[in-house]
Amino acid sequence: MSPSFSDLGVAEDLTARLAAHHITTPFPIQADAIPAALAGRDVCGRAPTGSGKTLAFGLPIAQLVRRAGPKRPKALVLAPTRELAGQIHTELAPLLALRGRRAAAIYGGMPFAPQLKLIRKGVDVLIACPGRLADLVNRGDVILDNVEIVVVDEADRMADMGFLPEVRRLLDRVRPDRQTLLFSATLDGDVDVIIRNYQRDPVRCDVAAEQADLDLVQHRFVTTSRDRRLRMTVDLVNEHGATVVFCRTKRGADRVADQLSRAGVAAVAIHGDLSQRQRERALASFAARKVSALVATDVAARGIHVDDVGCVVHYDIPTDAKDYVHRSGRTGRAGAKGVVIALVVEDEHAKARTLQRALGMAVQAAAAAPQRPTSRRPPTAGRPPRARRQSGRPARRSPR
Repeated sequence: MSPSFSDLGVAEDLTARLAAHHITTPFPIQADAIPAALAGRDVCGRAPTGSGKTLAFGLPIAQLVRRAGPKRPKALVLAPTRELAGQIHTELAPLLALRGRRAAAIYGGMPFAPQLKLIRKGVDVLIACPGRLADLVNRGDVILDNVEIVVVDEADRMADMGFLPEVRRLLDRVRPDRQTLLFSATLDGDVDVIIRNYQRDPVRCDVAAEQADLDLVQHRFVTTSRDRRLRMTVDLVNEHGATVVFCRTKRGADRVADQLSRAGVAAVAIHGDLSQRQRERALASFAARKVSALVATDVAARGIHVDDVGCVVHYDIPTDAKDYVHRSGRTGRAGAKGVVIALVVEDEHAKARTLQRALGMAVQAAAAAPQRPTSRRPPTAGRPPRARRQSGRPARRSPR
């Protein structure tokens, strides 16, 4: 029998909040990490995207964090992308409010003034991207010497994006007897440097990809022509509903979003050239199912956390296995089923085979695209969502 959140030591008011949103059974990473974190131990957790990591550190923070003074937060959560920082804030804020605690999210692309106003009033939990936080620390607007709990979320993505040197400089400013919680899809390489240098005898929680119901996600490499990719993508959105479509370039993402829209699929692009407000609006419209397809570049891959994504389409297949994994992790989250389709054009078969080998997949020829009549059924952005599983978000049922 699976433990309850109460069995893990989570306080009654927090468990009641979760139960009100039909969150009653902890995911494996939560069952492993929460008791250790509540006991004050350092934790390093290896778990795939969508495994419930946010509650794994969010509940202990909500239960343990003390009230902070102006400019001096008591807990710090470092996240690699603006979107992830914003979504962590959305999940943690209602839990903290139960205890009379406040959170703020700070990241680039947004004006300094509102963020500074919050910090000067006193923020108990600060959720931040490393770059913006470093700017505020260097200006003296944030002081980290009172931080008692630090979370480094998606540390592998931090390493991929070149943020770990800044993360180390920030950790050096935090009190040395802090509690440090680290979560990552991998715990080797540069991430292991953080574990060895900044954690003390951490409890290791390992919910690796092989334990994450990978059989619920179908991966297919499909041969097609460049001219037929768009029609195939339209059919996939019609078949699976909410779909994330990945393109190699920002210009390509804009072009494909426009072409999908003209083909009758409600679509919007998200990439690094958009302002933060534009990116947030695009993500919100997709999450609310006002659009059926979100067309993204790799820079957005780890910042997209939306319920019930039925399909991921690699419109341009990636060259790097990590990018494939990061992209594909937008579907099949938290025990839900999903489909991942890589569209392989005529001159990319060797590239596809190399990618399959790097991913540990059985190397096989990409299947030919089915020659079936074009679907006439228009995609409806408001299609009823699938039944949802346990969520990591108290305010909305999300697997983070």
